[in-house]
Amino acid sequence: MPQLNPGPWFLILIFSWLVLLTFIPPKVLKHKAFNEPTTQTTEKSKPNPWNWPWT
Repeated sequence: MPQLNPGPWFLILIFSWLVLLTFIPPKVLKHKAFNEPTTQTTEKSKPNPWNWPWT
């Protein structure tokens, strides 16, 4: 059974991070949020009274 050679691991790790940090952020930043956050008013709305037709 062959043994793993740990020599190129550091180079593979650096190359993997370089690829991830090069390609992933532009793809994520390209997405647009369709529901933009809106500011909410601090004024409380008055609740509407219920209509009780069965009483």
